[in-house]
Amino acid sequence: MSFREFISRLKKTGTLVEIQRPVSPKFEASRIAKQTKAPILFQDIAGSKVLLNLLGSREELATMLKVPKAEIISKLSKVAPKGEVKLVSASPTLEVVEEEVDLTKLPILTHFEKDGGPYITAGIVVSEYEGVSNASIHRLMLLGKDRLAARLVPPRHTYLLHKKAAEKGEKLPVAIVLGCAPTIIYASSTRVPAGKEFEYAAALRGSPVELFECENGIKVPHSEIVLEGYIEPEERVDEGPFVDITGTYDRIRKEPVIRITRIIHRKDPIYHGILPAGPEHLLMMGVPYEPRIFRAVGEVTQVKNVVLSQGGCCYLHAIVQIEKQTEGDGKNAIMAAFAAHTSLKHVVVVDEDIDIFDPNDVEFAIATRVKGDKDLLIISNVRGSSLDPRGASDGTTTKLGIDATKVLAEKENFKRAKIPK
Repeated sequence: MSFREFISRLKKTGTLVEIQRPVSPKFEASRIAKQTKAPILFQDIAGSKVLLNLLGSREELATMLKVPKAEIISKLSKVAPKGEVKLVSASPTLEVVEEEVDLTKLPILTHFEKDGGPYITAGIVVSEYEGVSNASIHRLMLLGKDRLAARLVPPRHTYLLHKKAAEKGEKLPVAIVLGCAPTIIYASSTRVPAGKEFEYAAALRGSPVELFECENGIKVPHSEIVLEGYIEPEERVDEGPFVDITGTYDRIRKEPVIRITRIIHRKDPIYHGILPAGPEHLLMMGVPYEPRIFRAVGEVTQVKNVVLSQGGCCYLHAIVQIEKQTEGDGKNAIMAAFAAHTSLKHVVVVDEDIDIFDPNDVEFAIATRVKGDKDLLIISNVRGSSLDPRGASDGTTTKLGIDATKVLAEKENFKRAKIPK
């Protein structure tokens, strides 16, 4: 399903909100998207169409994957990055080739009052060096008509490819993809082996992903907009501040510069943006880790489901549902979850009768099944997430696991009352 086909499907189901009036790219669009939360298509932001909150709920993810919401993680845990990728010569992305590079003509949004500048937030940066490729989403701060500051996180793949090229004094060729098939957007947010993002997307969708070659040699999928260019080997600038998933500001860093050499796009393109700390940002950051936790917990006990909760920024808190076999399974599940996603701060393990998507039900499990001196696992002075403000001073945190499962020998005491039909 292409980007536009997915939008049409949202429109048919009545899920899509459309704004016809002109909206400012500075603060106003983000404010409306934050209030709306649903997928929202702006028809006129600086004369362009802009889509926010595309994959902003598990219902949209379920639609993309063609499974019920409760089965999302079960499906994702079974998909291997082994789909088919085809190289083609033609693409609707080549309908318009801009004669002059001018990024300021794009509807790049400024989201919050202390932002370092307008940011591209949904740009998939596709790069390749010495036969190794990568596709991943990076935040990109607008610096001028042909320059962007790119936040490259060590030791992730784009960072390593740039480092390798820079050590030889070479530019790293890149292409920034905006508005492609939702499965490709999701796959680019997922940790897979280097260069396997498009194969993973093809496996998710059950059909080949087509790529075409840009002028600088980078191969990209069909999309609304593509920005071709190079990451400079030496030049670095201040990048930030930027609001990350916790809704707080990340710090300013010296980051490399991308120089854009060509812009291509569809006729009447739809610009895709992700609201920082908004529902799509949270899900794209968190959901890719859920299958990893699912598989890891499955190695130590019978796992039923996993969710990174929205209250925990879809990143720092996990609820793990198991079918308990023996005493100690809960704590083993906690340790497996921490090992699978090292940025986790708190983990709650519950039984199969608890609805992990309902915070009240999870709290009920904690209230009725936990003894503080027996069911807590505390790990002090360990590396935490750089996105957690509490650990910003020294990079360490205290991790807490809560075993909120029934005592097997006393399980009748925990049986929930039912009214017969």
